[in-house]
Amino acid sequence: MDKITLKAQEREVLGKKVKNLRREGIIPAHVFGKKINTEHVSVSAADFSKVFAEAGESGLIDLKIGDSKIRPVLVRDVQFDPVHGKPLHIDFYQVNLTEKVKVTVPIMTVGEEPESVHAGETIIIQPMNEVEVEALPADLPENIKVDITPLQKLDDAIAVSQLKVPAGVEVLADPEAVVVKLDSAVSAEAAELMEEMQEEAAAAEAAEAPTESAEGEAPAEGETGETTGGEAPTGEETKEETAS
Repeated sequence: MDKITLKAQEREVLGKKVKNLRREGIIPAHVFGKKINTEHVSVSAADFSKVFAEAGESGLIDLKIGDSKIRPVLVRDVQFDPVHGKPLHIDFYQVNLTEKVKVTVPIMTVGEEPESVHAGETIIIQPMNEVEVEALPADLPENIKVDITPLQKLDDAIAVSQLKVPAGVEVLADPEAVVVKLDSAVSAEAAELMEEMQEEAAAAEAAEAPTESAEGEAPAEGETGETTGGEAPTGEETKEETAS
């Protein structure tokens, strides 16, 4: 990655007085590193925003302090205002260009998604959004790109060992760790829950269905006063039967 230049000024304002610098669009910062004395500096907020957007935390920056001093640095840390999101303080780490450093770089996906993703059947999941690498400061990549085009079947995955990094860059992560994977759009737990809900709904619908009596069913004993064997004999009929 090409080096980027950022202008800075030596800073004498310290402590709570740095609030006045921030009001003027100036960010307080300091430069530190191995075997060097910490140096207090300040940079333009507008200039730093542009540089940080391009360099991130892995891009090498030529920090030009005043008219003569140039420090090769990395942005080690930025403190942001929790309300407004504006940078409040910057830590620049001065590097030795002949010694390797460890930094975290983002992982970016490129390439075409499979048709199953567009159909809503699968999704691309990315368990790793960044990874730690080690390299000489000048060899540090801005990011690591991973091509997702080979992901075609469910559970297809790309591991750390398959990442393509520039020469001189070592990835400091488990080679078997999954970076990206093609997974089902519906998890097994969600599918099981949906099946249970469908079964419960079917059971409830069956329980609410009306129950009808069989056609022509005889009434139960004692339910009616009607005689099932015909009309009852009259008194005269009884006398005639006795006489005969």
